[in-house]
Amino acid sequence: MILYPAIDLKDGACVRLRRGDMDDATVFNDNPGAQAKQFAEAGCEWIHVVDLNGAFEGRPINAAAVDSILSSVEIPVQLGGGIRSLAVAEDWLERGVRRIVLGTVAVKDPAMVIEACRRWPGRVAVGIDARGGFVAVEGWAEQSTLTVFDLAARFEDAGVAAIVYTDIDRDGMMKGVNVDATADLARASSIPVIASGGIASIEDLSALKASGGIAGAISGRALYDGRLDLADAISILQAP
Repeated sequence: MILYPAIDLKDGACVRLRRGDMDDATVFNDNPGAQAKQFAEAGCEWIHVVDLNGAFEGRPINAAAVDSILSSVEIPVQLGGGIRSLAVAEDWLERGVRRIVLGTVAVKDPAMVIEACRRWPGRVAVGIDARGGFVAVEGWAEQSTLTVFDLAARFEDAGVAAIVYTDIDRDGMMKGVNVDATADLARASSIPVIASGGIASIEDLSALKASGGIAGAISGRALYDGRLDLADAISILQAP
C-alpha cells in the first residue's frame, strides 16, 4: 500500500476541514511548497493535493500554491478540486501534475472522464466522496442519488487509474477510517481503491492493509497533529 500525505489548500494555505466544512478549517502550514518538501524528504512516494476553494467554485483557485508544490518536489503529485473540463485537466497535467482526480464531473459528465482516460492513460483518478453510501458533489455541498457502487461501475472499463474513496462523515473527525465500506468497494471494483477520510492511527492503516485489496491510504490531520508518525506509517504500509 502507498501512503498519500494530504495537502488540502484553502486560500493558499495547508488546512484540514471537518466533514468538508469550509467554515471549520484548521491551518497547519502557510507554505505548501515547504510542506510538500517535508513529506518528500520523509520518504513519501506520492503527495495528494486538493484545491478546496476550487472544489466549491468549480475552477482552479489555488494554482500558485499547487505550482509551489510541484516546483518543490520530484515525487508525483495527485491533484483534485475544481477540474471540470478537459482544458483544465490538460493544463494541470502539462504543468507537472502526475494524476488528476475527477469528482463532480464523474457524476455530472461521465463522458468527460472517459475521454480524459483515453487522452491521458494512467493519469486520471475518480474521486468518490460518500455520505451514507450516496455520492456527494460540488465540494460535498450537494448530495446525489447515486450510490458509491453505481458510480464505480460507470468507469469499470474506462481505464481509470484509481478511485479515491472518502467517507465524508469520517473526514477530519479523527474517529477512524471506514474500513468495511472501503474494502467492500475494493472487492466490487477492478479499479484500485485509495482510502481517505478519518485515518487517525497506525491501527487504522493496519486494518486497511489487513482487509486486502486496498491500494493506498490518504492521511492529513493525523499526520499534521502528530497522532500518526509518518515514518511508522510508511514502514507499515510498505512491509510485505
